[in-house]
Amino acid sequence: MITDTEIRLKGLEALTASLGDIEAERFIALIQREPFDYTKWRQGLGEDLSIKEISEKAMALRNKDTKKAH
Repeated sequence: MITDTEIRLKGLEALTASLGDIEAERFIALIQREPFDYTKWRQGLGEDLSIKEISEKAMALRNKDTKKAH
């Protein structure tokens, strides 16, 4: 089992490799300020969806959860 610090470092490395430094930082800021349950979103995600469809599903779930919180 790896430590929490190692998980954070590997996660940051994966984000920056995929998105670049600036977009990885933006992603982290978005996750911190917006209510989003990744596990719930991932459970309903189909493997054959396009990136646009995945994004639309994520936004719909986020909007639904935001409305529940108010």
